[in-house]
Amino acid sequence: MNDRALRQITASLGGVSNGFPREAGFDITVASEVMAILCLAEDLADLQKRLGDMIVAYRRDRSPVFCRDIKADGAMTVLLKDAIQPNLLQTLENNPAFVHGGPFANIAHGCNSVIATKTALKLADYVVTEAGFGADLGAEKFLNIKCRKAALSPSAVVLVATVRAMKMNGGVAKNDLNNENVAAVKAGCPNLGRHIENLRSFGVPVLVAINHFVKDTDAEVQAVQNYCSEMGAEAIVSKHWADGSAGSENLAKRVAEVADAGEANFSPIYPDEMPLADKIQNICKNIYRADEAVMDKKILDQLKDWEAQGYGHLPVCMAKTQYSFSTDPNLRGAPTGHVIPVREVRISAGAGFIVAVCGEIMTMPGLPRHPAAETICINDNGEIEGLF
Repeated sequence: MNDRALRQITASLGGVSNGFPREAGFDITVASEVMAILCLAEDLADLQKRLGDMIVAYRRDRSPVFCRDIKADGAMTVLLKDAIQPNLLQTLENNPAFVHGGPFANIAHGCNSVIATKTALKLADYVVTEAGFGADLGAEKFLNIKCRKAALSPSAVVLVATVRAMKMNGGVAKNDLNNENVAAVKAGCPNLGRHIENLRSFGVPVLVAINHFVKDTDAEVQAVQNYCSEMGAEAIVSKHWADGSAGSENLAKRVAEVADAGEANFSPIYPDEMPLADKIQNICKNIYRADEAVMDKKILDQLKDWEAQGYGHLPVCMAKTQYSFSTDPNLRGAPTGHVIPVREVRISAGAGFIVAVCGEIMTMPGLPRHPAAETICINDNGEIEGLF
C-alpha cells in the first residue's frame, strides 16, 4: 500500500443504497480530533460537549451534521470515561509524572492533556510539561492553543537543544554526528537562535538546556553556550541521561529561580478576533519566517465560510514537517525567503481549532519498508518471537 492509498480512499461505491461516491481518507490516531478533544477537555461534561460539537458530515445545503445530531456523543463519552483520567507513573528516581494524551506536534497540537497539567499544578510547586517536536511546532501550539484554551500562563520556557542537532543544521550527515565538528556546530546555531527569538515573542523568559550526549566534546558544548550568550540567553548543560537527576540539578534550580522571579508576561502572538487566514499568515511569517503562506481561493473561501458560521475566533494548528522551518525537510538552519504552501484546511470544531495542512506532510503516515509484522512468528518451542 503506497502513501497516497493510505491517505485517500473512494467510498460509497456500488449503487444508491451505499450513498454518494466520494473521496475520503484516514488519520493516524495521534492526529485525530478525538485525541485532541481528550487532551483539551476539562472534565467529562466538557468531553461530551466537545465530542458532540464534532462535524461528521454535511447536508445537501452544506449545513454541518454534528456528532450530537446522530446521538453518538453519549456513547463516545462512555468509551472515553476512563481514558480521560491521567496515568500516574513514577520516574526511575520515584518522582511522580503524568503521562496522558499523545497528539503529535507535526500533525496535531502536540500537548499532553489539560486535565493532567491542571492536576499537577494543584499537587506540586513546579510543573514541567513537554510540547513535542521543534519549538516552532510543539511550543507554538502549546502557547497559542493549549494555554489559550485552558487559561494557562507559563512562568518560563526551557528550550532543549543538542550539539548533534546543531551539527545537523550545520550540514553534517547523520552518520558523522559522533565526530567533533565545532565549525558545523557554529554554522547550525542560527537555528537555535531562531527558536529563542520565537519563544521570547510570547513574553516568557527562555532558558536553553543543552541535552548532553556522551560523544559531545567540551569545545562543541562551549560553542553552543557562547552563541546563546551572544543572544542574551542562558544555556545550561544537563547530563540527566548519564547521571540522572544529579546531572540536571543545576538546570532545575535555575529554572525554579527564573519561574519564581515573576518576569513572565505571557501572551499568544495573535488575538482571537484576527481572521483565520491572517492567523495562518501570522505564524508563517513570525515563527517560520516565511515571506507568506500561499492559499488558493478555495481555501480562503472555506476559511471565510467558517468565520460566517461562528468559528472565526478559533486558533490554528499547523500540520507541517518537523525537520525545517520551511515545508522542505531538507532545508535546515534558519531559512528565509521561502513560502509555506497550504494544501488544505480542516475544521476540528470539537477540539476548537482549524488545521492547516502544509506542504507534503501526511496525517496518515505510510508504513515502513519492512513492517514489524514480518518478523513476528512462533518458534519451534511454541514461543512467540519478534514482538520486541
